[in-house]
Amino acid sequence: MKHDEGQRTRLPWWLYALDNTNAIVTTFTGCFVLYTRSAGAAYFATGAVLCSLTVKVLKRCVRQPRPVVTVNGKRKKTYGMPSTHSAVITYFATYIALACAKLPIHPSLPDSPALSRVLPALVAVPLAATIALSRIWLGHHTWAQVGAGCAYGLLFAPLWFRMWTGGLNAYGPMLEDMVRVYI
Repeated sequence: MKHDEGQRTRLPWWLYALDNTNAIVTTFTGCFVLYTRSAGAAYFATGAVLCSLTVKVLKRCVRQPRPVVTVNGKRKKTYGMPSTHSAVITYFATYIALACAKLPIHPSLPDSPALSRVLPALVAVPLAATIALSRIWLGHHTWAQVGAGCAYGLLFAPLWFRMWTGGLNAYGPMLEDMVRVYI
C-alpha cells in the first residue's frame, strides 16, 4: 500500500481503533479504578502515567525522529525513540500478569480464579503485542523505537510492582477506607 506524505487515507475500523488505543485504554483503566475503588488499581494507573511521562522525557534526550511515512497521512511532530504507546501498553500487560499471579483478588472482583487471574493476562498480553505492532503498521514508529518502548515497559512494570508489594500495599486499606468516607 503506497502512501504519500500528507495523503489522507481512511483507516479500516480495527486500525483506527489501534491508532486510538491511548483513549480506549485510559477510559477502561479509569472505569476499573472507579469500579474497584482499589488503592492497588489507582497505584497501577499512576504507574502507567509515570511510565508515559518518563518515556516522554527520554524521547527528548534521545531526539530520534519518527518515520516519514504514516498510514493515516498525519506525521507526528514529537520524537519517536522510544515509543510511548509501546512502553505503556507493555507496562500494562506486564503489571497485569504480575498482579494476576501474585496479588490477592480484590473483593470487588469475581472470586473465580479463571476470571480474575487467568483471563486478564490472556487478554492483556496479546492485546499489548498487537498495539505495539500497530505503531509500526501505522507508520508512527520504527521496529527499534517499538522494541525500545517495549523493553522500557518490561523493565518499569516489575520495578513499580515491587514497590507496591515491598511495602506500599500496607497503606492500601487505609486509603480505601478514607475514600469510602467521602463516597
